[in-house]
Amino acid sequence: MDFRLAPEQESVRAKARRLVETVVAPAARRADEERRFDRSVIAALGREGILGGPLPREFGGGGWDDVSFALACEELGRADAAVRGFVCVHTGLVARTILDHGAPDQRARWLPRLASGEWIGAYALTEEGAGSDAAALATRAREEGDSFVLDGEKVWITNGGVADLILVFATLDPALGRKGITAFTVEPGAKGLERNRMPGVELGHRGADHARLVLRGVRVPRDAVLGPPGGGWTVAMGALEHGRLGVAAGAVGLHAACLDLAVGHARRRRQFGKRIGDFQMVQERLADMAAELEASRLLVLRAAWARSNGERDAAAVAAAKLFATEAAQRAASEAVLLLGSRGYSTESPVERHYRDAQGLRIYEGTSLVQRIVVARALLGRDDASGAGPPGGAA
Repeated sequence: MDFRLAPEQESVRAKARRLVETVVAPAARRADEERRFDRSVIAALGREGILGGPLPREFGGGGWDDVSFALACEELGRADAAVRGFVCVHTGLVARTILDHGAPDQRARWLPRLASGEWIGAYALTEEGAGSDAAALATRAREEGDSFVLDGEKVWITNGGVADLILVFATLDPALGRKGITAFTVEPGAKGLERNRMPGVELGHRGADHARLVLRGVRVPRDAVLGPPGGGWTVAMGALEHGRLGVAAGAVGLHAACLDLAVGHARRRRQFGKRIGDFQMVQERLADMAAELEASRLLVLRAAWARSNGERDAAAVAAAKLFATEAAQRAASEAVLLLGSRGYSTESPVERHYRDAQGLRIYEGTSLVQRIVVARALLGRDDASGAGPPGGAA
């Protein structure tokens, strides 16, 4: 086993870190406090090739492998989970999904615009009655002449209020279940599309754009279908694998940021005549945070490496997201505790990391859903024989 990164992967990480230090981190606190989506940060990521990184060079991308994408998401996650979330949706759920399932003319029309940041992408799957149970979506699509007409509502759509290209999942026939779900692309200027900001104030990711989309008779041409009619379930699940890997990597970054801040505080803060880092109870917490961080990073990079080598293992991605996001939540909680009053206010970024960590456990499938994915991979299908899956655990 060789755990060293390739030179091109190191280059991606260095570029992402530079952009985080010069562009993302300086804007993060204000964006969070003002609940403002900062388009200028996204434009900078587009100019520097971050948004199109995993896309082929022919479409304006960087030709990155999944390890490089994970490294970039980790660096973004260190500074701002909202920006990392934007990239995972725009690049992972939308651009890479078009690359996977789009027709040649669709790829040529949309991918260069998404890679540059000229257009913003959104992924509209979630509904009031269809979250973890995505197959229960109620948005309908009906054929009408040479078009499809979409009617329904989507909620908590990241980038939904600012997106130019929206992937909308709707069913042609609810009686068909998953086999009726179809992926449609909605371009700028679509009539009948209403966008509203989600009510209330988000716990975290406040610098992101979260919208409720209402579709009333939105008409799209036949060539707006992504993949085959009735193939939307496969499109949606493949997209979520891209997104889950990015969320997991972002959780590693958030975890690393919390550890760095906690260690720095433990070195500076003095109580009872010595550094608080010299107390064994503090050392115990720092050691656990560090060990879990390494475990999270290795799980994420192992899943990314497998995908880079053509292995599509949904359970490996789910396990990485499950462990990394739960560990990040624990690290953020410990960091707030160790920093005390400083961690309890916006004086330190750990307050924001603590809030943002909760969303990581929900987005792109909750931690409960990730456990189901892993468990089903272990158990296999019930064939009444009592045999497990080939190569499975005894």
